[in-house]
Amino acid sequence: MGPGIRSRRSLAVSFVLACAFLAATAAPARADITAFIGVSPTPDNHSVKGFGVGVGLLIVGFEFEYSNLTEDTFEQLPGLKTYSGNVLVQTPTPSIQLYGTLGAEGYQESFGSSEETNFGTNIGGGAKINLVGPLRVRVDYRIFRLQGDPIHDVYQRFYVGANLKF
Repeated sequence: MGPGIRSRRSLAVSFVLACAFLAATAAPARADITAFIGVSPTPDNHSVKGFGVGVGLLIVGFEFEYSNLTEDTFEQLPGLKTYSGNVLVQTPTPSIQLYGTLGAEGYQESFGSSEETNFGTNIGGGAKINLVGPLRVRVDYRIFRLQGDPIHDVYQRFYVGANLKF
C-alpha cells in the first residue's frame, strides 16, 4: 500500500470518527409551538394575535411565525399580516430561556381599499418561562421594518403567549 492510499484511508477514518463523535454528543432538537395575543403601538395601540412554530438545538433555533394586527377603520389604524421566518439565539437555561431573534417576512398591510404586499425584516427578543411540565409563558418584543410603500414602514409589537415544548 502506497503513502497516498494510507493518508486517504487515515483521512476517511478520522472523518467517520469525527462524525460519530458529533452524532453522539449532539443535543437533541427540541420543538415548541406558541399561541399569542398582544399589542402594537404603531401608530396607536391595537391588538395583534398569532402563532409560532419553532425548533431549536442547544443555542440556535429556527421559527416560523404568523401574526395578524387587526385593522380598525373607526380609529384609522391599518391592519398588518406577517409571515416570518426567524433565527433565534437562546440561552440553554432550564427555567427561563432568554433569546434574541432576527428574521425576514412577507407582509400585507391594508387599510380600507388600499393594500401593500412586500417583504421586510424584524429584530427582537424575549423570554420563555417554565410554568408546569412542558407549558411555558412566552413574552416577546419585535420591531418590523417594511419595504415597499407601506402606510407605516416601522411597526413595534409586544405579546404574551402560551408556549408548549415537545
